[in-house]
Amino acid sequence: MRLKSALVFGLLLGGSFLGALAPAAAQDAAPKTLEQLAPEIDALFAKFQADQHVPGVVYGVVKDGKLAYVKGLGVQTIDGKRPVTPDTLFRIASMTKAFTALSILHLRDQGKLRLDDLAEDYIPEMKGWTYPTKDSPRIRIRDLLQHVGGFVTDDPWGDRQQVLPQDDFTQMIAAGVPFSRVPQSSHEYSNFGYALLGRIVAKASGMAYTDYVRQTILVPLGMTSSGYDAPHAPKARYALGYRWENERWTAEPEMVDGAFNSMGGLQVSANDYAKWVAFLLSAWPARDDPDTGPIKRATVREIAQGLNFVSVTNRIGSSGATACKQAAAYGMGWRVAQDCDLGLTLAHGGGYPGYGSHVMLMPDYGVGVFALSNRTYAGPSAPAWDAAVAMGKAGLLHARAEPVSPAVAEMYAAAKAAYAAGNLDPLNGRLAMNFLLDRSAENWAAEFARLKAEVGACPADEPLAPKGAMAAAFRLDCEKGRLDGMLLLAPTNPVTIQALRLRVVPKDVP
Repeated sequence: MRLKSALVFGLLLGGSFLGALAPAAAQDAAPKTLEQLAPEIDALFAKFQADQHVPGVVYGVVKDGKLAYVKGLGVQTIDGKRPVTPDTLFRIASMTKAFTALSILHLRDQGKLRLDDLAEDYIPEMKGWTYPTKDSPRIRIRDLLQHVGGFVTDDPWGDRQQVLPQDDFTQMIAAGVPFSRVPQSSHEYSNFGYALLGRIVAKASGMAYTDYVRQTILVPLGMTSSGYDAPHAPKARYALGYRWENERWTAEPEMVDGAFNSMGGLQVSANDYAKWVAFLLSAWPARDDPDTGPIKRATVREIAQGLNFVSVTNRIGSSGATACKQAAAYGMGWRVAQDCDLGLTLAHGGGYPGYGSHVMLMPDYGVGVFALSNRTYAGPSAPAWDAAVAMGKAGLLHARAEPVSPAVAEMYAAAKAAYAAGNLDPLNGRLAMNFLLDRSAENWAAEFARLKAEVGACPADEPLAPKGAMAAAFRLDCEKGRLDGMLLLAPTNPVTIQALRLRVVPKDVP
């Protein structure tokens, strides 16, 4: 009933609540275990590896706070023939941006910066820039976080700046940049912008960007194998990056840590990265439990706020052509979308000389899928999303139940009593001032009589489908049919009812 009631809820309120509740992914007839689904997931990534000429790939599913499934395919190096394992080290390219964004938000929590601060307050070389128009707003920190700083999309130029020395970057900033557009006018992805954020992390924290990420995130989460000095990582575990051209693999140059590390320089293993994914997912739902993470749960949830320039897109993967369109925006280091099957999704790819990666989170279900590979720009986004959809069809995505607030439970019981009585007497003292102005008590009595003539008394009901603590959709099981309804409370103290809707469920609706 949960999704159906949410749909009715939206229709009855003119669409304002449509899709507000987490959708249940379409399921196969018989639920499977993750172990039973594993061969299907393996086939998706094996096909990706073969089709994209990827030497090695590792992929994992994080579920219920742990790495529930992980597997490596192929080799770390063409010559060495070492197999890829969950401990193999891959550069994750732009998936690094999520670590940078959360570092900025944590510095905000510590009072060391504000998101509306001008970036030039932390990077003085920006103060001499010439903006595209006289009325252009100056760039704020939040503009860099959400790629609305007005810079041109800089893939793949930005990827090759990884090795740029810090002093050279300072000179580049001081020379100014040609703008693609007026800041804050449109989203345009910028590696340069995230490199600037690395400078801001260093300035606000008083330490090198890499040290701040290590102390704030990597060490507390136990990501002991992860870091930014990739070429000096243990060679026995290092996945060398390759380019596929002229029908053969060519090793890409190993890039040292440099000024653009904050946009794409992090190297991780699958075992390490799963700890990061589990930590992020643990921020949902909001709750009263002790906040024990290195960064507050509320701050982690903030990364999902795609506040600007929403677009309509297809879901990634083989189901994208036939699935519902997504409403997507860029949050803070994540691409955020609402998916009609998967609910809230946070995703990001990573493309880099020698590497391709992808991660997608489904906070409504506490599930994440990620994959890392060692071929230039071979992003395993399609198999990652296809694996998530397969998990939904297999019945492996279980939405966290939203609690019914005492206020909703009390008012719902009174609303059912009113229907049984055939009048609003059970709701005396519980109605907001607008309720009887919108529909008179006499009209409500007539409506109750009409509904009872059609479906009779309603002695049973299904579990409520709450939307927050002040609203719920419901279904009543009646003698001759069913009623779907909606209850919306008013922002008053004590709480009162501002709207109640009832309608007969058509006989052909399951």
